[in-house]
Amino acid sequence: MLRIFKITAILEGISYILLFANMLLIKPNFIDLYKQILFPLGMAHGVLFIGYICLAFLLKESQKWNIKTFFVILIASVLPFGTFYIEKKYLSNN
Repeated sequence: MLRIFKITAILEGISYILLFANMLLIKPNFIDLYKQILFPLGMAHGVLFIGYICLAFLLKESQKWNIKTFFVILIASVLPFGTFYIEKKYLSNN
C-alpha cells in the first residue's frame, strides 16, 4: 500500500501544479481552453487529494508515524510541491 501512496502523492502534486498553471497561465489568455480543462483537471485533483488523505490515515499505524510526522504529511497535501517533499523525505527510504 505504501507504493500506491507514493504514486498517489506524486500524481496529486502534479495535478495541483497543473491546476495552478491552468488558472494562472491559461485562463488570462485562453478562456475557452481554460473552461474545457478546468472540470476534468479539477475532478482528477479532487479524487487524488481524497485518495492521498485516506491513504495517509490508513498508513499511519503501519508506518509508525508520530503525530508530528502525520501532521506534516497531511499539511503537505495543500501546499504546492508539498507532496514531492513528502515523497522524498518520508517515503523514499522505505
